[in-house]
Amino acid sequence: MLYRNLGKTGLKVSEISLGSWLTYGGGVAEDTAVKTIDTAYELGINFFDTANVYNRGAAETVVGRALKKYDRSSYVLATKVYFPMGDGPNDRGLSRKHMLESADASLKRLGLDYVDILYCHRYDAETPVSETLRAFDDLIRRGKVLYAGVSEWSAAQIEEAMRVADKYLLDRIVVNQPQYSMLWRKIEDEILPVSKKYGVGQVVFSPLAQGLLTGKYKTLGDVPAGSRAASGKMNQFIQRWMNAETFEKVAKLRAIADRLGIPMAQMALAWVLRLDGVSSALIGASRPEQAVQNARASGYMLPDDALKQIDEALA
Repeated sequence: MLYRNLGKTGLKVSEISLGSWLTYGGGVAEDTAVKTIDTAYELGINFFDTANVYNRGAAETVVGRALKKYDRSSYVLATKVYFPMGDGPNDRGLSRKHMLESADASLKRLGLDYVDILYCHRYDAETPVSETLRAFDDLIRRGKVLYAGVSEWSAAQIEEAMRVADKYLLDRIVVNQPQYSMLWRKIEDEILPVSKKYGVGQVVFSPLAQGLLTGKYKTLGDVPAGSRAASGKMNQFIQRWMNAETFEKVAKLRAIADRLGIPMAQMALAWVLRLDGVSSALIGASRPEQAVQNARASGYMLPDDALKQIDEALA
């Protein structure tokens, strides 16, 4: 496993990181989740990701239990705040009240004194950015959070956060978590240039497009049992990809991976990691063997001719 700096910080994170969205605390049995986390740790993955909203806190509880056996300094853990965690008007968003209360609740579920990264899970148009950043600053000063991050913020919103942080001498955002894959490249036009300008690292989620880029789905009528597309709870997120145009692209990409002699998932992850602005690719392994397979993408360099062929296949 190779490691990269998280943006311009000194924090080193594994090129492949392990998330818990749609899996731990609900979609996957706890013993399997723990085995998968243990396998990832043994492979050198030191970066683990969760969120308060994932199964209403259950994912944080499972991840916390699984990591409890390891030295706290040996891994990097991220969680998130924004989405509703209750029915009250202040049980959501990025207000100072909700951020501080959510951070304490997350730490309690995780069984930890601090998290390395706290992400704003989305942008909150109803709360001043200055209020959100001040809450971040206080959490960092209190030692409950080490680094501030955002997820799925626009380039303009990241710019705004930087201006406000500099104006009031607050801690800056250092990491962004956007969706990015061969099939979803929206961050390339604006997000990546702005992030490079301010030294913000990218920890990209869904780099395998919810499993489409593993090659397991070949036609609309061929959905393997036990896959995300076959799960009533999970398939709502994969449906955007289930169309003839996408399957045509995937077939071309599979042929390129075959010529390289590597699994399609490894090629897809290596393609994401080709950019030095990407600090880590966040996978969602539901079984230990998936973590093993995906970890092999770390350090794999796609040849120039393969990169050209991939661009042509995606055109």
